[in-house]
Amino acid sequence: MALGDAHAPGATPLDPDELEGLIPPHITTQGELNEWEQSNIIKGQDWALRSRNANANRVLTDRFVRLLHKRMFDDTWRWAGEYRTSGKNIGIEWIHIPEQVKVACENAQHWVENQVFEPSELCVRLHHRLVVIHPFPNGNGRHARLLADLLLMRHFRVKRLSWGGQDLTRPGDNRERYLSALREADQGAFSPLLEFATQ
Repeated sequence: MALGDAHAPGATPLDPDELEGLIPPHITTQGELNEWEQSNIIKGQDWALRSRNANANRVLTDRFVRLLHKRMFDDTWRWAGEYRTSGKNIGIEWIHIPEQVKVACENAQHWVENQVFEPSELCVRLHHRLVVIHPFPNGNGRHARLLADLLLMRHFRVKRLSWGGQDLTRPGDNRERYLSALREADQGAFSPLLEFATQ
């Protein structure tokens, strides 16, 4: 199977220009890409967990949203940390991404400051909003989950979410449950996504 020919259900296909941004020349299959990205994500996660002062005021900014994505994918994609400039099968129109990420961060800051939601629900709602915006060409779900977990661990000082306890990048029942819960959240029903994330 050639790279870009197959995607997990709910994954966003990359266009040819975005595929040109692939850094490692030896990757030719989706499986190889998944493994390489996972290694890059672990490195980005380690960086994020070592970051000082990773509180809500720092994490909930447009700058940090982009920086975290860059750190998660900088060994994989030349465009890591840059907002997409193309339409996708999911997400808002790309021209509105910077404004909507800023609004999402400001809303989450308000939720934190005013204790609008308990920490897990707040982070699940933030994750959902970022997935809806879909700011980057690739890695949006993984990025939004790590950002939510980072906020929980570093600001609220509680453990990260389980997100179903299994790999969500591979097709299967766990991914289907996650996508189903996201669709319900699209309609305003957040309980299934919160339950999935905290089980």
